[in-house]
Amino acid sequence: MVPEGGGSLLRVHVRPGATRPGLAGLHGGALALRVAARPVDGAANREVLAVIAAALEVARSAVELVAGSRGRDKRVRIHGLDPAAVARRLAPHLRV
Repeated sequence: MVPEGGGSLLRVHVRPGATRPGLAGLHGGALALRVAARPVDGAANREVLAVIAAALEVARSAVELVAGSRGRDKRVRIHGLDPAAVARRLAPHLRV
């Protein structure tokens, strides 16, 4: 995570078509995320943003896809949370 304009930029690696959506740890320094939706008509991207917003306990409007709309590796901007706050909020979801 890096700070960016009053928020944070988060690298995400997506695994579509999962039976259990949610956070799945780390993948090469990026947040690994499982989504049930297939990458058709942006459904997987919408689910990615919803899962991240829920995990961070922020409004869906505070989470924005800025790069990677057509691939598994994405960059997501989190408005209003610095990287330390994002790390704190994600930590309980990433414990094994």
